[in-house]
Amino acid sequence: MQVRFFIRCLLAVSLLGLTASPVKAEQLPLDHPCAAMVKKYLTAVVMQDWKTASMMLVPSSLERRQRETVNIIKSAPTMTDEEAMLAGYNVKGVGDLEKMTPQEFYQVDREAWHKKLKLTPEATQRKQETLKITVLGLVEEKDKGYVHATVRTSQETLTDKIEELFLISFIPDPTDPKNYLISPEMKDRPVITPLDGSAPKEK
Repeated sequence: MQVRFFIRCLLAVSLLGLTASPVKAEQLPLDHPCAAMVKKYLTAVVMQDWKTASMMLVPSSLERRQRETVNIIKSAPTMTDEEAMLAGYNVKGVGDLEKMTPQEFYQVDREAWHKKLKLTPEATQRKQETLKITVLGLVEEKDKGYVHATVRTSQETLTDKIEELFLISFIPDPTDPKNYLISPEMKDRPVITPLDGSAPKEK
């Protein structure tokens, strides 16, 4: 009984410490550059303007996606399986995917994925014409320079109205600190930084 009480006390103190920690985040005005960027990015995605979208994404994220896809295709158990995976990419072999820049790969990968959806031109046009993007809020992590945008989108198909809520994260562009790039994996992959000061690990 005493042990349980002691553990509960420790847990309460730990939680109190977490809630008392200063929050290094700041609400940003909706006229911040990232608000316009997130609208441009989501519009490009819905319009299937993959070239524009690719230039707004963190290059290392595109490189990782390319590498992982190539490795999956190379590990196909049979040639038939490999051909099935390559269907839609409009390439002669997996080597063609390896030779592409990360931005080029992103474009052909998105095109291949949308071909599999088999949406009619009418349905695609309706989604594009009815797209609405509302930036609900922007928050900056001051110590990291990250900006996180909460966004609601609305669009219609020929039969339904679709509403979605997104969290989209931006990081400063290493080549131009005044610019931002979208980090699509930030909410899906843990960021692992070794305590010895070496480069962050990929996962």
